[in-house]
Amino acid sequence: MTDPGAGDPGAAADPAAVTASDSDLYVVRLDPDAAAPGGTTTVHAFIGNLGPDRTASPFTVVVTLPEGVTPEVPYFPENCYEFQNGHRVRCTFPAGLPKFRSATAIIPVRLATTVPAPGTLTGGWVAVRGDDDRNEENNKQPFEIQVVETTGPRPAV
Repeated sequence: MTDPGAGDPGAAADPAAVTASDSDLYVVRLDPDAAAPGGTTTVHAFIGNLGPDRTASPFTVVVTLPEGVTPEVPYFPENCYEFQNGHRVRCTFPAGLPKFRSATAIIPVRLATTVPAPGTLTGGWVAVRGDDDRNEENNKQPFEIQVVETTGPRPAV
C-alpha cells in the first residue's frame, strides 16, 4: 500500500542526490482557540528549524487529537491525511526548510457535542520527524483545547 501523504520523490529519491544536513527541527506549543461542544477550532502544528543547516530531507508532522475531537478537511498542506480512526493526522513537508524558518500544518477540528463545558481537553500532541534532525528532544509538544459553554456573542447589558 502506498502512503497517501507522501509526495512524488522524483530525483531526490536517488541517495546520491541527497545531501547531509545538520538541522534541528522543533515543535512550538500552540494551544488552539477555545471552542464550544459541537463547535470547531484549528490546531496549528508549528515547526521551526534551529539549523545550522537547511533541511536536506522531507519531514513529517503528526498531530494526535484529544478524545472527543475529530479532524475536518480541508487540511494544510493538502497531503495531510487522517489515520487511526481520525485520532491522528499526518502531513509531509519537502526538504529545504532554512535555518530560523518555520512550517505550519493547519488541522481544523470539531469537538463532540458530548464534551463537558466548561472544561479542558488534554492528550493532544504535535510531533515532528526528519531524517537529518540531529536533536529529537524538542520534537514533541502537547496542546490543550479549552471547552467553553458558547462562543457566540454575549448579550448587551
